[in-house]
Amino acid sequence: MAAPALNRRAGSVSSIGSSPTATQNSTINNNRVIPCYPELDFRSGTRIEELNRLVQEFSKHDQREYDDQRALEIHTAKDFIFSMLGMVQKLDQKLPVANEYLLLSGGVREGVVDMDLDELSPCSRGTDFDMDFTLLVPALKLHDRNQPVTLDMRHSALGHSWLSLRLFDEGTINRWKDCCTLADHINGATNYFFSPTLVADWFYESVAVVLAEVQRKPQRGMPRVERVERNGTIISIILGVGSSRMLYDIVPVVSFKGWPAVAQSWLMENHFWDGKITEEEVISGFYLVPACSSTGRPENEWRLSFARSEVQLKKCISSSLMQAYQACKALIVKLLAKPKAVSPYHLRSLMLWACDRLPATYLTQEDYSAHFLLGLIDDLQHCLVNKNCPNYFIPQCNMLEHLTDEMAMHHACKLASVRADPAEHLRSAIEHTKAANRLTVELQRRGSSSSLPSPQSELGAGDQQQSDDRLAKKLQQLVTENPGKSISVFINPDDVARPHFRIDDKFF
Repeated sequence: MAAPALNRRAGSVSSIGSSPTATQNSTINNNRVIPCYPELDFRSGTRIEELNRLVQEFSKHDQREYDDQRALEIHTAKDFIFSMLGMVQKLDQKLPVANEYLLLSGGVREGVVDMDLDELSPCSRGTDFDMDFTLLVPALKLHDRNQPVTLDMRHSALGHSWLSLRLFDEGTINRWKDCCTLADHINGATNYFFSPTLVADWFYESVAVVLAEVQRKPQRGMPRVERVERNGTIISIILGVGSSRMLYDIVPVVSFKGWPAVAQSWLMENHFWDGKITEEEVISGFYLVPACSSTGRPENEWRLSFARSEVQLKKCISSSLMQAYQACKALIVKLLAKPKAVSPYHLRSLMLWACDRLPATYLTQEDYSAHFLLGLIDDLQHCLVNKNCPNYFIPQCNMLEHLTDEMAMHHACKLASVRADPAEHLRSAIEHTKAANRLTVELQRRGSSSSLPSPQSELGAGDQQQSDDRLAKKLQQLVTENPGKSISVFINPDDVARPHFRIDDKFF
């Protein structure tokens, strides 16, 4: 914990420094002169003011501000990924025709979803990509229930489940039975269990087929597919658009509306988001992601994910706490990388628990980022020493239960070195982030200087006139058919033949 120094001996305050919470002036108490020291971190002796400054500096370099060109490139990459998934659906009609993807800012390595990182290949911002996203793609949807969803957890660890296709119709079973493992039901019928590994096999093969077809017939303005690789049950695709490189971690999932029965008791407790967002927003749905417990069967076991709820909860977290979380994540990702026993998702869970435990008036203090950073490190070390990190939505599920005593102590000792000198580790993280940013800028500069002429300039005058005429006619039709509605047009400068229209909040 951070605490003010209580030394009463006379001395020069300037040797310690200044602080926003203490003055250089002495206090007179009963004719005794008591110097007012700056606020210090008791463990490391670092000034809280200095830690706050370093957290702010890290946030400044870690934040990615997008200009119009970068926003255009992001949109183009997203459009390409969504079009690719549409082509995957048409291959064998397995994916739902009307699907609902969840796009998250940050890759799986960033802890935006609770998945194991052991099978992920090394990949870092600056060296391999400039921006990263996670896309959850439902292979199956169960959205027609309003009551709590009861899953078959008899064969799996807490927080995990098998999924029987008996919950679905005959047509769904026929489409997916080649991605299932078989078991005899108690009534003698064959029971098909949806297999995360077989689904991942099918998904990767289908994406590979589609990308090969797309690259055989490239279109003007199409993103460059720089890398496609399978990381366990995740497909990682790096796209080059203009001077930007974007990583998409695409995860096949099962999507549910409602709330799982195993997490029903969590709703009965008081939470930091009470009164800020509605319960309906928090419990609108959950997922099964293709991840297995340490004792489960990878071919059958799925993991419950509350990524949709976490998107809503994030709205209620103060900016100063979020900055501390991002800085703390940067400190531990490299340090605790091998063996990968601790992931950024564990830290995210601790942040949510802290929001429930501490007063909102405390967590919204703008100049308390240093306190929050130190607190998160302390919480994580406490979890490692005790080998216990409860899942925020299923508290009875211990996410560190699989750790051996030796591994837990190994990571706790590593974390102790950070806690002993957080300022130095923050400076190192800042330099690493600045280096990644410099590399991104350098690669963008090279890309700009060696880029080909704009596809728009290659159009002949006649082709350009025809394109303009078609766009004008389309606009006129939309205005006539949608009186009083807001209509906007997005045109990719690298592919002017494919305008995108938005009417109010709908895109097509």
